[in-house]
Amino acid sequence: MTHNEARDRYDNMKYRRCGHSGLNLPALSLGLWHNFGQDVAIETSMAICRQAFDLGITHFDLANNYGPPAGSAEETFAHILKTDLHNHRDELIISSKAGYRMWPGPYGEFGSRKYMMASLDQSLKRLGLEYVDIFYSHRFDPNTPLEETMGALASAVQQGKALYVGVSSYSAAKTAEAARILKGMGIAPLIHQPSYSMLNRWIEKDQLLSRLETEGMGCIAFTPLAQGLLTNKYLSAVPSGSRATANKTMLPEFLTPEILGRVEALNKIALGRGQSLAQMAIAWVLRDSRMTSALIGASSASQVKDSVGALANLKFDETEIAAINQHAIDSNVNLWAESSSH
Repeated sequence: MTHNEARDRYDNMKYRRCGHSGLNLPALSLGLWHNFGQDVAIETSMAICRQAFDLGITHFDLANNYGPPAGSAEETFAHILKTDLHNHRDELIISSKAGYRMWPGPYGEFGSRKYMMASLDQSLKRLGLEYVDIFYSHRFDPNTPLEETMGALASAVQQGKALYVGVSSYSAAKTAEAARILKGMGIAPLIHQPSYSMLNRWIEKDQLLSRLETEGMGCIAFTPLAQGLLTNKYLSAVPSGSRATANKTMLPEFLTPEILGRVEALNKIALGRGQSLAQMAIAWVLRDSRMTSALIGASSASQVKDSVGALANLKFDETEIAAINQHAIDSNVNLWAESSSH
């Protein structure tokens, strides 16, 4: 059964040019890291994607290891493609990544050509697609020559298995090196996907956006809500069933009184802007025109709609930025710091 999509779905979404490419991405993209595995009812996952598409979100971001179990998010999305989005493949940007462990033995993770190409073939099989629109190196591999990893990305394009390629959680220096290698192979790198939020500001220290601008690459920030910290979820107490209590990507050291105090102060600023904390956090990430898109997650269709509401007010005056900067302090809320430190 095909979803009866909203005919006005492109009327209100904002789209931004991705670097120097011909591709526009929606200001908000949907990440399928959580809530698309076998631990969530398929009806919930389908409702999230339907709502996203109806609101003009055309970019759906996956990785080989998304689940649980690993790979199941791609299988879930394959089902959604065959049903709700059956007639809309050419309206969609579908991305996947390879870098984290997927199978036992020495060839099941990181950046070797053996792993990258095998993983892409597996992802395409799970997705039921001939190609993905973007294929990423999910993390920098310090033990594999960068020429080999980038060569695998180039081969993905040359073999018609990916239209564009990118990197995730690479430092600015390694991004520049990767771009040089890819360009030498005749492939223009499209995009970088770093973690970035008001509590995780490493890309500013690393001057990553300036490097991406120089290289003609776009940028899409993941975890703009700091794994849920920058929502109203943790304002009063740690709720049962949250990522913190379930030990899902929310470490106890992220929930110190100092960090939670910053969250509370930022929430007051958001309320003064007429936004929820989550909406302000998303708008803040998008305040720089070099940021192509913010990658949101959702556990319900209503959360998608709330996130898209952030686009109603993306402007910050100097007074607001100064107030935010008093509390939006890098707090090491970054599970991916090791990859981007090389």
